[in-house]
Amino acid sequence: LVATEKPFSKAAVENIKDVIQKAGYEFLLFEKYSEKADLLNAVKDVDALIIRSDKVDKDVLDSARNLKIVVRAGAGYDNIDLQEASARKVVAMNTPGQNSNAVAELAIGMMIYLNRHGFNGAAGTELRGKSIGIHAYGYVGKLVASIANGLGMKVHAYDPFIDQVIMEHDGIMVEKSQEDLYSKCQYISLHIPLCQETRESVNYDLLKLIPAGATLVNTARKEIIHEPSLLKIFEERAD
Repeated sequence: LVATEKPFSKAAVENIKDVIQKAGYEFLLFEKYSEKADLLNAVKDVDALIIRSDKVDKDVLDSARNLKIVVRAGAGYDNIDLQEASARKVVAMNTPGQNSNAVAELAIGMMIYLNRHGFNGAAGTELRGKSIGIHAYGYVGKLVASIANGLGMKVHAYDPFIDQVIMEHDGIMVEKSQEDLYSKCQYISLHIPLCQETRESVNYDLLKLIPAGATLVNTARKEIIHEPSLLKIFEERAD
């Protein structure tokens, strides 16, 4: 079963269907559902489940009595209750890197859109020559850096888990701390995975360091930002 509240593209669905049927399995599609009860009913007899950001929690796992594997089409799997899945011997998998380019282009696209005032005809500004800070240099961060370099931006990055030599080889200015990254850059692009350590880690102490007029772009999980801190910054600053 491919169960997606937000559907895949038609071409992607056809490719998935082709692979599944050629392997000798039955293909089922469940899209654009609005009620959890509908999802619970749809998973009752399936052996395998493919999802996007749909939540596979205890209720879903209870209903999917024949489920053996659930695959999340994306990098994270925080929308799957891993503890409950393990208890039922259901394998949980993800697909890191598969949609990285799409996310990277989205991040840069947002910056261009903002700089051009939503393409309303008013004079805008260029990204060339501006500084961008990439917070986490994984699959997506690396692609954002490549695009930003191509646009002539000054690219900074912070990631304590990536060898500094790798980033320097890509033409990146490596920052030693989050604080250095946030205080130096006109654009901050977030690509942090969501886990216990990163939840609400982009807080007031970091946000207050961003220069006046800077832009924060988050194409990672929303939970990494401490939203009350963000609202406080909006109240304190006019730009």
